[in-house]
Amino acid sequence: MVDTALIDWSRAQFALTAGYHWIFVPLTLGLAVIMAVMETIYVVKGDDFWKSTAKFWMKLFAINFAVGIATGIILEFQFGTNWSNYSWFVGDIFGAPLAIEGILAFFMEATFFAVMFFGWDKFSKRVHLLATWMTGIGASISAIWILIANGWMQHPVGMEFNPDTVRDEMVDFWALVTNPVAISKFFHSVFSGWMTGAIFVIGISAWYLLKGREKRFALASIKVAAIVGIVGTMSVMLSGDSHGVHAAKYQPMKLAAAEGLENGGTRAPFSIVPGVEVPGVLSILATHDIDGYVPGINNILEGYTTPDGQTYLSAEEKIERGRAALEAFKGYRETMKTDPQAAAEYRKALDANVEYFGYGYIESPEELVPPVWLVYWAFRVMVGLGGFLLLLMLVVLWAEWKKRLINMRWLLWVALFSIPLVYLAGQAGWIVAEVGRQPWAIQNLLPVKAALSSVNVGAVQTTFFLFVAVFTLFLVIELRILFKAIKQGPGIEK
Repeated sequence: MVDTALIDWSRAQFALTAGYHWIFVPLTLGLAVIMAVMETIYVVKGDDFWKSTAKFWMKLFAINFAVGIATGIILEFQFGTNWSNYSWFVGDIFGAPLAIEGILAFFMEATFFAVMFFGWDKFSKRVHLLATWMTGIGASISAIWILIANGWMQHPVGMEFNPDTVRDEMVDFWALVTNPVAISKFFHSVFSGWMTGAIFVIGISAWYLLKGREKRFALASIKVAAIVGIVGTMSVMLSGDSHGVHAAKYQPMKLAAAEGLENGGTRAPFSIVPGVEVPGVLSILATHDIDGYVPGINNILEGYTTPDGQTYLSAEEKIERGRAALEAFKGYRETMKTDPQAAAEYRKALDANVEYFGYGYIESPEELVPPVWLVYWAFRVMVGLGGFLLLLMLVVLWAEWKKRLINMRWLLWVALFSIPLVYLAGQAGWIVAEVGRQPWAIQNLLPVKAALSSVNVGAVQTTFFLFVAVFTLFLVIELRILFKAIKQGPGIEK
C-alpha cells in the first residue's frame, strides 16, 4: 500500500515546479516573436527607432529566458528523484523526446541567443535578424519535444509492454511524433505564449503612456504586440477545438469533469456556470455533431453503449481485467525460467488484458474521478480570461488606430492590470490538462501511485519547501531586474 502522504507531497512538489516553470516559458515564446517582428521592421525600413525598440524587449526576453532555463532543469530532475518507477517503466519512450529537446533545441537556442544578444555590432543586419528568429524558433522546437512527451502521457501510442524487462518500449517513433494530442497541445501552448507576450508588452507599454513617457515607443510596441496577440489567441481557440475532440475520444473523464457532466447523452449541454447550460453545444464541441454522444461521469464509471452500438466497459470491469493482467504478469515472471509452457499461458492472459494493466492498481471506481470542482472552474477561468484578453487586445488596437489610446486612461489601467490575468489563464489551462487526467501519470497505463520512487515522505516535504524558497527567490530576483529595466526604459525619447 502506497503512503498517500508520499503521493500528495510528490504531486505537490511537481505541481509547484511545473507551475513556476510555466511562469517563464510562455513569456519567452511570446517575446521571441514580438521582438523578431520588430527587428524585421528595422531591417526592412532601416529606421533605428525599431532597432532600439527591439533591443529593449530583447533585454527583458534575456532576463526571463535565463530564469526559465534554471527552473526547467530542476523540473526534469524530478523524474529521477520522485518518479523513478515512472522513469524505469517508460524511460525508453519518454526519455527520447526529452533527449532530443536537450541535444537539438537547447543548444540551438543557446547558440543563436549568444549571436542575437551580443552580436548587434559584430554581424550584418540580416545575419543578426536570422539569429533572432532562430532563437524564437529554437524555443518553439524545445517546446514541441517537451509537449510530445506530455502528449504521450495523455494518449500513449507507439509502444508495447515487454514483461521480460518490465518496461514499455517504443516500437514506432513516428507515431510518438505525430500523436494528434501532442500536435494540438504544441500549437495550443505555443500560441498561448504569443498571447502572454502580447499582454505583457501591451501592459508595460500602457504603463509608459500612463507616465507620459516613451510615447512613440509605447504605441509602436502596442501595435505590434496586439496584432501578434490577436493572431495567437485566435489560434489558441482553433487548437482548443481539437483539444476538445481529442479529450472526448481519448480522455472522456477529463471532458466530463471539465463540464461537471454527471450523466451524458446526445445533444449534451455546455455548462456556462452551474445551472446555466446551452443545449447541444458540448456535443458540437466534442464530436462536431449536435447529435453526438458525450458520456458523463456516471456513464464512464458504470459502462455505456453509444447510439452506433459501440460498448465501453464499466470501471469495475476494467479494474477486474487490470488485476487479471497483474496476476498474469506475476505468474509469467515466476515461471518464465522454470516452466516455459506455464509462462506461455500466463503471457497469453497478460496480452489479452494488457490494455487495462494500469487499472489493476486502482482500488475503487471513485479513484478514477478527478477533483471535478477544480477542473470545472479552472476550465472556466481559462476560457473566460482568454475571451476577455482577446477583447482587450482588439479594443486596444482599435483605440491606437483611431489615435485615442493615449487619452483612454481607464483602458491603459485595464491593460496594465491584465498582465497577471494572462498568467492565471495559462496556469488554469495546465490545471485542466493535468489534474483532469488524474489518477493517471500515463493515461490508462500507469497511475500516479505506481509511478513514485521509494523515498521518505520527509525528504519530499523538505525539498518541497526548499523549492518554494528557491523558486520564489528566482521570481523575486527576476521581477526586481525586470522592474529596474522597465523603469529605466528604452531611452529612445528624452
